[in-house]
Amino acid sequence: MNIHLTQLGCRLNFSENHQLARALQGAGHVVVNRPEQAHVAVVNTCAVTVAASGKSRRLLRHLHRSHPDLRIVATGCHATLEPAATGQLPGVWRVVPNQDKDLLPNLLQAWSAELPDLDTLLRLEPDASPLPQDAGGRSRAFVKAQDGCENRCTFCVVTLARGAGRSRPAKDVVLEMQSLADEGFREAVLTGVHLGSWGRDLEPEGLHLAELVHRVLSETDMPRLRLSSLEPWDVPESFFDLWQAWPERLCPHLHLPLQSGSDRTLRRMARRCTQAGFRELTTAARAVVPDLVLTTDVIAGFPGETEQDFADSLEFIEEMAFADAHVFPFSARPGTAAAAFGDQLPNTEKSRRVREVQSVVAVTGDRERRRFLNTRRKVLWEGDGTALDDGVGTLWQGYTDNYLRVETVVPVGQSLSNQIMDTHLAALDGIVFQGRIAADPASSGKGISRMPQVQVMGPHGQ
Repeated sequence: MNIHLTQLGCRLNFSENHQLARALQGAGHVVVNRPEQAHVAVVNTCAVTVAASGKSRRLLRHLHRSHPDLRIVATGCHATLEPAATGQLPGVWRVVPNQDKDLLPNLLQAWSAELPDLDTLLRLEPDASPLPQDAGGRSRAFVKAQDGCENRCTFCVVTLARGAGRSRPAKDVVLEMQSLADEGFREAVLTGVHLGSWGRDLEPEGLHLAELVHRVLSETDMPRLRLSSLEPWDVPESFFDLWQAWPERLCPHLHLPLQSGSDRTLRRMARRCTQAGFRELTTAARAVVPDLVLTTDVIAGFPGETEQDFADSLEFIEEMAFADAHVFPFSARPGTAAAAFGDQLPNTEKSRRVREVQSVVAVTGDRERRRFLNTRRKVLWEGDGTALDDGVGTLWQGYTDNYLRVETVVPVGQSLSNQIMDTHLAALDGIVFQGRIAADPASSGKGISRMPQVQVMGPHGQ
């Protein structure tokens, strides 16, 4: 059976589609890049905000309109929280809640005998994919180490959709990492809903994420390991010693969700951090890892957020000097405590505050990126390159170890695909560095102009 996988939302959804693709192929199915080649499409939905739920519904409807004969399976957080409404959407044949995702290969197997044979009509081989195409090709993989969350942040619906925290055994994570390295992946992103809680539910007691990271780096050949979002209260100062032990392989980039820079708002959010604690943590991290790049999440317009609260938050966000931030307006999610709070702000005010946070982060982000001008960083070049109109150059895109976006131009016929290369960051064009491959000083380093921007995304959508 030919199956198309797609997703919205966080890196965890990408990771789950990676795992599902491998499981489906192991069961004899073919994962295809384009829905028109598929018997079935599996959509891993998102519900972290009202907008994310809306996007999930629109994607499901679009798939059915574009491919009326396609059987659609809806899974993920939106499908879990609203199963009845999701199941009534046209083209949706089955709704699979998060807790049953691992059963999808078996659930889909029952359809195989009754579906028509499309293989004789489609040229599958060029478009068949070992993993979902939009999950980073063969350069970067996403590995799920943990699911669920024990926190009770008053704004967050993810706990309702994902359930209690659950850790994957370290040996399973290590085996998957090595398998991906053997397949040619050059970087893996360790992900989870509450990644920093990994190990608390495992034996022996007292396991910490640091031990999993150590095992991955010491027991696998994965060239680069990147950590997904970590709650600040899960990170002890000793955690940063990992970067001293593995400076070439552990990426110097941390995504620490702040959500607000106001202590009063943080208390209403039921966040287990304060300005002082966050400041102390970031100071310790930067002292041990000087090239560290920090990114974050911010909610603007939380219920009861006064003008003074917001001013305090802006000032602290500027002080923290984030390179980027996922900024989004407060979204009242049914079933969460904050949805019932008084003093809900109007959408126009929330939007204004989003723009102000974005403006602050645009400035701090530009300042942070300029720290790395005229330095060398290791860049993982991704994709297949884009031929330029001049016919003699190919544009390549990639990311440094500390998650700075880089472009370069090399002569046609020279492939950088899936290579980690020393690159001189010669110029900064908006949010994108123009690079020169260090081994090839004649490379032009020219790239496409980009304007500074800060994405508006959900709190788990790094």
